[in-house]
Amino acid sequence: MNKLIVLTGPTAVGKTKLSIELAKRVGGEIISADSMQVYKKMDIGSAKITKDEMDGIPHYLIDILEPWEDFNVVIFQEMAKKAMEDIYSRGNIPIIVGGTGFYIQALLYDIDFKEEDEEKEYRSELEEISKEENGSERLYELLKKVDFKAAEDIHPNNVKKVIRALEFFKHTGERISEHNAKEREKKSPYDFKYFVLNDKREKLYARIDSRVDKMIEAGLVDEVKELLSTGVTKSNISMEGLGYKEIIQYLDGGISLEDAVYKIKRDTRHFAKRQLTWFRREKDVIWVNKDEFEYDDNKILDFMVKNEN
Repeated sequence: MNKLIVLTGPTAVGKTKLSIELAKRVGGEIISADSMQVYKKMDIGSAKITKDEMDGIPHYLIDILEPWEDFNVVIFQEMAKKAMEDIYSRGNIPIIVGGTGFYIQALLYDIDFKEEDEEKEYRSELEEISKEENGSERLYELLKKVDFKAAEDIHPNNVKKVIRALEFFKHTGERISEHNAKEREKKSPYDFKYFVLNDKREKLYARIDSRVDKMIEAGLVDEVKELLSTGVTKSNISMEGLGYKEIIQYLDGGISLEDAVYKIKRDTRHFAKRQLTWFRREKDVIWVNKDEFEYDDNKILDFMVKNEN
């Protein structure tokens, strides 16, 4: 079995810096499991790692798609597997780094997400409903009726996931929450170590608020303006990301900049909470609570390297 390391955790917890040092210690190369950093020209709002921060460690799935292109779990699986083959061919260890737990699970357990044409037809119907006034609320209520557990796990504004859960139920007769629970019982084809970096809630939330303030100072508004000027629209998947959709609302005159910043901070905190809920459900996870290591990166790295072997 090939070795594989996962380093994940909630947004803003400090994965990036730690991942570089981990890669140096174990002979690793990094594959991003982030649904936004894959896009070009979306640097500030995605907190994208810079070339300097990479410090010579090869990175994959960063800056490879145009902002108007689609990116989903199937595309992620294909690209990540190709990158892993490349890394293994050099005798190195792939390190999956990012906070998208769904992508990580799909890769770890090689879950099949291929779609039938009939699914696409039903999805179109649901997408039309979502465009109506209060359409997203209607879809969410539908989901609560057929799969209350999935509705608890999915944010009402995450229309894409709500639609996916509804169409899964329609075409299989099975609740996606039950399906996901079964998929989590699958055996992985990899010899993996799954580390979840975490911090005390008040510290994590303070980091999130600080990061958002820095994004605004660094020019997030101008970044979004530039993207829109190139023909990217708010209907593109890339623009549904946290930080981008709120700034678009501001630029459209719907809310003030102050309100946009407030919403980004609030929704990012909610997102971090949902990420942690996801990771707690995963099996074979090694929790790395920063306070237990006295916030000493070297102690954390020693722990991970020891557990990786």
